[in-house]
Amino acid sequence: MRYHVILVREEDGTYSVLVPSLPGCYSLGDTREEALQNIKDAINLHVEGLREKGWAVPEDGEELVEVDA
Repeated sequence: MRYHVILVREEDGTYSVLVPSLPGCYSLGDTREEALQNIKDAINLHVEGLREKGWAVPEDGEELVEVDA
């Protein structure tokens, strides 16, 4: 599985991460690396929970586009 994630550096220096294609799937970390590892774990748990309930697992429908402004 491959999903786009949004990684945000917070004012206190920690990181938050969310997965737009998996509503409710998010994580935190003290470092960028920790946050990315934590979101991998969160994605796996989220998808496992969906499958256990017999629900569809969303595919990543996000498109990454960079815009100069």
